[in-house]
Amino acid sequence: MVAHPPPALLVEAAAGGNQIGPIIGMLGFSIAIALPFMLFAMFPGWLNAMPKSGGWLNTVKVSLGFLELAFAFKFLSNADLVLQKHWLERELFIAIWIAVFAAWALYLFGKYMLPHDYEKADKIGVGRLIMAIIVSTFTFYMIPGLWGAPLKILSGLTPPMNYAESSSGFGNGSSSSAELPEHAHLGPHGIIAFEDYEFGMAYAKQVGKPVLLDFTGDACANCRKMEDNVWSDKSILPILIEQVVLISLYCDRKIELPKSQQYLSKTTGKQVVTIGNKWTDLQISRYKSNSQPLYVIIDNEGNDLVGVSPMAFNTNIEEYKNWLQNGIALANKK
Repeated sequence: MVAHPPPALLVEAAAGGNQIGPIIGMLGFSIAIALPFMLFAMFPGWLNAMPKSGGWLNTVKVSLGFLELAFAFKFLSNADLVLQKHWLERELFIAIWIAVFAAWALYLFGKYMLPHDYEKADKIGVGRLIMAIIVSTFTFYMIPGLWGAPLKILSGLTPPMNYAESSSGFGNGSSSSAELPEHAHLGPHGIIAFEDYEFGMAYAKQVGKPVLLDFTGDACANCRKMEDNVWSDKSILPILIEQVVLISLYCDRKIELPKSQQYLSKTTGKQVVTIGNKWTDLQISRYKSNSQPLYVIIDNEGNDLVGVSPMAFNTNIEEYKNWLQNGIALANKK
């Protein structure tokens, strides 16, 4: 497997200007990758001091196999979200994870053996027992998610609440589709949201509210953490529902644009073919960033606000609230 530098570093390096930041970032990334190999080369005795292989190592390999299986479905879920196929919606994904982790727990408790196990686990070691209890607890924690429980611990791992067979689960607002403006939909927690910049801006101008640009992604784990843990807060949610127009721009969506809307980016020099390409190009060209989430408050004329910088991933509720209030106050003064 090849490790790649974080996209934000590559964008910053390509943007020109001050190059100290990208150099330091790349150096840190290189050190983190090379450090384990350097240490074992300098101190080969450490390898000899490691525990010898045996039954415990097979248990570790099987456990990693269960984890790999679980995350394989996570990656399939990401692809499904990006393509918006609705093949692996929230309830089905959670049911699959419950089955995988339940099978892992039964294995750790010694209820069945696999071909490479040395002997039946009649006596379970302390470490294996503790892991079995943890996996079992995690399995039971997921079960209410089948009926709409938010499962905040798994924010970013499970599909979002509004990507389900029934999107009226816990945490959604009470707005009905009859009350929605044209081209809008119900986003997280019942917030009225637009997925197109032009339609959202037209509505913001109509109602006279500032705009919260939400550069996000269907497969963005940190975006879901912000939505589940920050946007849901009782001091934040009323602001998002009542005082701004939310425009969520999905930068990883692979839906192809009509041929008439495809173009060559002046910023990156690449062809803009999909919806995700379009919003990514907007984010890079206007805000010199390619990491999500990125939140920007603008006025309903589409102008950026002087003195209010974009907000990246930040789970501090008070800081996010102050940022929102400052941006809204400044936008309403214009």
